Amino acid sequence: MAAPGQVIGLLGGSFDPAHDGHVHITREAMRRFGLTHVWWLVSPGNPLKPHPPAPLADRMARARRVMDHPRVTVTAIEARLGTRYTAATLRRLVHLYPRTRFVWLMGADNLVQFDRWQDWRWIMENVPVGILARPGDRIGARTSRAARLYSRFRLPSRASALLGRRPAPSWCFVNVPMVSVSSTMLRDRGDWSGHVTETR
Repeated sequence: MAAPGQVIGLLGGSFDPAHDGHVHITREAMRRFGLTHVWWLVSPGNPLKPHPPAPLADRMARARRVMDHPRVTVTAIEARLGTRYTAATLRRLVHLYPRTRFVWLMGADNLVQFDRWQDWRWIMENVPVGILARPGDRIGARTSRAARLYSRFRLPSRASALLGRRPAPSWCFVNVPMVSVSSTMLRDRGDWSGHVTETR
């Protein structure tokens, strides 16, 4: 559910598995971008990745255990909507919740290859975008095609809290300290088999 006037950050991904790094950037995004809520959009699968993730139910169960915050919702809404690409999901959400403001959240690494996403220009021109980066992890993102084409719509980081109330196109790049853990690391280390029993 989304109420009129809410500013909801959308953090999409495979979450294969969800971990403390996701929790950390979610809290930072809420604080830095003036968000009232964040939705984790646990995707059925990432079209840009060659191998399928663990079963959706297992990834959802893990995400709900890892992210325990009253203003964060873990959802598989893409599976219910039948959307596979971010732009299609955002179109549906904007249609379903016309009085709610959404902000698309992503890491600087995604901005580097953002122009490979389906209908990426539609995303930039219809939903504000909040980009989180490690200190020093700016060069590739700053010189990316998306950053160059939409440079005049960039909001200074000192004004990041205004992002959720700005009309699109609008994007903001902020540095945040990162937790040194990744989903790939957990899988390679054998800490994630992809089978979780939810205890709720």
